Amino acid sequence: MRWALVKVCLAVTAMVVVAFAVPLGLVVQEMASDRAFSNAERQAATIGPTLSITTDPVQLRKAVESTQMGAARRMAVHVPAIGDSAPVSIGEGRAGERAVAETRRMGRATTAKVSAGGSALLQPTALGSGDIAVVEVFVPESEVSNGVATAWLVLAGVGLALIVGSVAVADRLGARLVRPAERLADAAHQLGEGRLGARVPEAGPKELRSAALAFNAMADQVVELLANERELAADLSHRLRTPLTVLRLNTASLGDGPAAEQTRAAVEQLEREVDTIIRTAREQRPANGLGGAGAGCDASEVIRDRMDFWSALAEDEGREVRLAGVDRTVRIPVARPELAAALDAMLGNVFRHTPEGTPFAVDVHDAGDAVIVLVSDAGPGISDPDAALRRGNDGDRDGSTGLGLDIVRRVAESTGGDVRLGRSVLGGTEVRVWIGLDGRSAGGPGAGRTGRGRRGNRRNRGRATP
Repeated sequence: MRWALVKVCLAVTAMVVVAFAVPLGLVVQEMASDRAFSNAERQAATIGPTLSITTDPVQLRKAVESTQMGAARRMAVHVPAIGDSAPVSIGEGRAGERAVAETRRMGRATTAKVSAGGSALLQPTALGSGDIAVVEVFVPESEVSNGVATAWLVLAGVGLALIVGSVAVADRLGARLVRPAERLADAAHQLGEGRLGARVPEAGPKELRSAALAFNAMADQVVELLANERELAADLSHRLRTPLTVLRLNTASLGDGPAAEQTRAAVEQLEREVDTIIRTAREQRPANGLGGAGAGCDASEVIRDRMDFWSALAEDEGREVRLAGVDRTVRIPVARPELAAALDAMLGNVFRHTPEGTPFAVDVHDAGDAVIVLVSDAGPGISDPDAALRRGNDGDRDGSTGLGLDIVRRVAESTGGDVRLGRSVLGGTEVRVWIGLDGRSAGGPGAGRTGRGRRGNRRNRGRATP
């Protein structure tokens, strides 16, 4: 549409320039010709008084040579035969005898083309005897076209400037119309690919502003619907998976016997059913755009809330819990349910894969352009962290949905961050979650900041409270 507007404007402007510039150029050319012949008529009129007094060749020659045209050898006087005298021609005549005779017969000024180039003005003048003499003034082609070429160049330059200016204006207007439409199409593609934060600025013409407003309202509705679905899935995970973990741990204290085995088998069966439901919900969740538009929460508040839940089970198992960095507000671009699900996944792994009585710690470190969440334990650790991350991305293990580290990874990657496993200062496993605040990937700069994050967390652990 943008180029269509430019072409239309180019065609219209070109037609307008041709319609006005060509006639104006012709008028300028005609004016130059009129100016040259008018000057020739004035020069011819200067010899008229002399012809009315005398036809003496000597006097006439002096009168012709005293004029500007005569001095330039561009004037001639043709006197007809009077009485017994022969016709006389004074000066350098360029028009033929036939043209002179025709002018004398017609009794009015005429012009004749000269073979050498230019034109000759033939002006009839009455003599005292009643005969008619003809005054000839040569007008060269340079005087007829004087200033015409310059006028055509000026008109061409003005016309070209008008065309270029109109095309530039049309291009800007077209861009003003097309750019909002392109943004709308791009946002629609992004929304279709699952990037739920895509929105369209409400700018441009009234119709496109209305379309952008309708699109943003639709996108907000989609985000709200998907957020409700995610909240239901997160609620299922929080309400079922976590109590099942507690039940499974408590069944270990039931001892042996048919009732104890039946209870353990029932808990395992229930865990498998819950795993299936969570896996199904996971397959229906979008791959990106986790937070939606404007999503965010206070990481410290969410961590304190979830630790209030897990601290009761930690107290029952004799685990020492330490928190650091949660005494101040730390805003992150992650929705509260998403962060809570990621924390439950990491803390659930601590209770699932470490013996009772194993201490663990949760640290929050604000690195300026990112927030680092560390979950550390004093358990046996993980021999192959890369393999654990790969296993966290599948659901092949019995009693596992594969959601644990995958939930954590997706939360981090939705902000341009990442997840890494390593050895903690407590001696066991450390899960480091890098949550970006400026949308940049942590793969490059984030890796360089890991050491600073860990040193900062070691300092925080020194100030941690149980």
